[in-house]
Amino acid sequence: MKTFKIAVLPGDGIGNEIVPPAADLCMDVAKKTGGFTLDMTNIEAGAALYARTGVSFPEESFQVCKQSDAILLGAMGLPSVRNPDGREIAPQLELRERLQLYAGVRPVKAYKGVPPVLANSKFAETNFVMVRESTEGLFAFRTNGIIENDETAREVMQLTRKGLKRVYDFSFKLAQSRKKRGFQGKLTLVDKANVFRSFKWARGVFDEEAKNYQDIKTEYCYVDAMAMNLVKNPWRYDVMVMENMFGDILSDLGAGIMGGLGMAPSADIGDENAVFQPCHGSAPDIAGQNKANPIATFLSAAMMLDWLGERDNVPQALQAGKMIEKAVEQALEKKVVRPQEFGGDSGTTQITEGIRNELAKL
Repeated sequence: MKTFKIAVLPGDGIGNEIVPPAADLCMDVAKKTGGFTLDMTNIEAGAALYARTGVSFPEESFQVCKQSDAILLGAMGLPSVRNPDGREIAPQLELRERLQLYAGVRPVKAYKGVPPVLANSKFAETNFVMVRESTEGLFAFRTNGIIENDETAREVMQLTRKGLKRVYDFSFKLAQSRKKRGFQGKLTLVDKANVFRSFKWARGVFDEEAKNYQDIKTEYCYVDAMAMNLVKNPWRYDVMVMENMFGDILSDLGAGIMGGLGMAPSADIGDENAVFQPCHGSAPDIAGQNKANPIATFLSAAMMLDWLGERDNVPQALQAGKMIEKAVEQALEKKVVRPQEFGGDSGTTQITEGIRNELAKL
């Protein structure tokens, strides 16, 4: 029987409320499907640890993460705790960079039971995935920004052929995988090639890679037009790939389409490692009040099991991931759970219990 080693980083704020039930849910479904077990190691990291010790992410903790099969992360950072240069404490960015987790995967799906954002019957068909290049772009020199004489500030955006090729290949393969499951088999490149030479060049790299995936339809869209299109007709899209900062912005728009950040899961995936976490932050204003919506974390855990199952050819792990998502879908559709962020009265405990009850029925 396969045992997966999972590094669990609850982090700060509500991360300590939403990650433990997600880990428990994973253990429940593993027992239900059989075929694999989970060995979970809890690791402290983040702003609260930095405030107490002066270190946000000890090297020994990083090594545990690196040697794990997957990393389940809650939320990192507190507005009141900063690095000396004013930047937020962000070990999750360190993980992305040091482990080369270049593909930021942000699924966006309209769930029944969640108030629709658009009054259009086609809105229910919304089901696409954003892939955000997570190691380059405008984030590449985030620690090396220059301020000259308090008059000029400068950051550098960097794109490399290696970085582009690997995220494009990942995105094409994701589109192929989704096509097998009945989706469009289409990949949209989101850029600003009408203004920046770097993006025009990046389109050329994209076109080169597209020749290896003749079964996938391709198209381009400028990032500003995409912001409008995702508000008007998000159901048109299947898989889209974009630069780091563009993905950082549009993924929050995607969360809004789903009903809020508490509904939005994510993954940062590399060739050897992967982190799974909700898109939202640590929300210290509601921490400890049983108000946090854990669904994004549950769906991120489902993505983790799905990724592990596919990577290691463990069908029971694939099944487990699908069961968690199914339990979430049923709980929302039956209105067993009604998160507070879109007008409901269900807190963290009630949402967790409702979804575990639905899981028990599967």
